[in-house]
Amino acid sequence: MNGNTQQTQAEPEAFHAVLTPYRSLGPQGFLALMIALGAVSFVTGLVFLVAGAWPVLGFFGLDILLIYIAFRLNYRSGRLYETVDITPARLTLTRVHPSGRQEQFDCNPYWARVNLREWPDGRTALSVISQGKELAFGRFLTDDERRDLASTLKQVLLAARGGVRI
Repeated sequence: MNGNTQQTQAEPEAFHAVLTPYRSLGPQGFLALMIALGAVSFVTGLVFLVAGAWPVLGFFGLDILLIYIAFRLNYRSGRLYETVDITPARLTLTRVHPSGRQEQFDCNPYWARVNLREWPDGRTALSVISQGKELAFGRFLTDDERRDLASTLKQVLLAARGGVRI
């Protein structure tokens, strides 16, 4: 697994993974980017102001505001996370939205099947199917991360069904 998933094993027969979206720009990087963009925009706006095109200065401020709003919305969506818990008695998938709302999917691991759908261009989709119900998860993971997670979950489910310790 990589930086987007965390696995812990609280008890020998339990599996727990937390899936989080990857955000490459941290808070300090965001601040540095906004300062750099603001400085470039301000200097360019001053050039237009000196040239007599004073209304352009406001538009340079507007573009920085829109970039800031876009980044804030992106960071807000990054607060989404999903957990996968597997024991011999239960498989539980929980999705926690940025608003705090939770969705939960419970099933018996004996009836659960991990479905990794792959398209010819390399894209993937991951879901769990159990007794006619299907839940897609890990949509924010990369295709390679979904492949790794599917492989891990298949092994863990096999161990949970057979009582084999993982």
